[in-house]
Amino acid sequence: MRTSYPRVSPLSLVIGFAVACLLPRVLAQQRLSAPRADGAQTPLLVYPAEGVGTGCAPLAVISHGAGGSEEGYAYLAQAMAKLGYTTVAMGHRESGFAALAADVREYGVLPGVTRLVADEHAEQARLLDLDAALQWADGQCRAPFRVLLGHSMGAETVMLEAGAKNTIGVPSPPAAQDRFDAYVALSPEGPGVVFANDSWSGIRKPVLVLTGTRDESLKGGPGARLTPWKNMRGLPSHCQWMGVIDGATHLNFAGSGLGYESVEALVTKTVGEFLEGVRAESCALPAVAGGMKLQAK
Repeated sequence: MRTSYPRVSPLSLVIGFAVACLLPRVLAQQRLSAPRADGAQTPLLVYPAEGVGTGCAPLAVISHGAGGSEEGYAYLAQAMAKLGYTTVAMGHRESGFAALAADVREYGVLPGVTRLVADEHAEQARLLDLDAALQWADGQCRAPFRVLLGHSMGAETVMLEAGAKNTIGVPSPPAAQDRFDAYVALSPEGPGVVFANDSWSGIRKPVLVLTGTRDESLKGGPGARLTPWKNMRGLPSHCQWMGVIDGATHLNFAGSGLGYESVEALVTKTVGEFLEGVRAESCALPAVAGGMKLQAK
């Protein structure tokens, strides 16, 4: 399948990747930074859980894509807060807007994006950001349930934390610590850049994979994004889901591009239903809205 990247100018692609950074932070109540193990600081944006009384709310941590920031994915953060999750959106400075723009300027669009996504040190820094976010959250209270969500390079981070094997030399730790009860990967990269064909076979936790029929990958076209779920072995609870949204593009999952509103609605609805099933330890598939194919194993 023909990729869409060569038809897009470097400037417009970089702006597209970072569009989520400009979205308003309607429910954001606290901006802070958390110390990282290597001495750096991880920027965090915290959305308070809604409708939670006494006790510690469940925790949702969000990892943005290459070129993004903690201010992006506001639609997802707000949805998680409305579901009753304390939601922490991380900033990954080593793979944020400045890093992506520099790589695109030097190497071109597709090579620049690929270089950043496959950067061992940038991914290790992301996992150190995750450590910092968890330490901050645990310092507030120990959440009874934790979910990690990510898009694009953030989905790469999700898979590495869950235990997927990588080909770029990221060690364990900081990878493969599997500290969450569930994982949500939006637009996960398939084999060829960071992962091999069987990298996901060892994941034994509930995972929701969401992608679209126009969600181009760095290698292999939209179909490559189906490989992670296909490679997983399934769970007795059937809490490993894959949803494919008809017509959805890569940027739609970041809250940008033509038709993003309908994609956002399907994403937040499916995430909520998935997590409800995980917490009930039985993930029977819900009635699926038109425009999406949903499978479980």
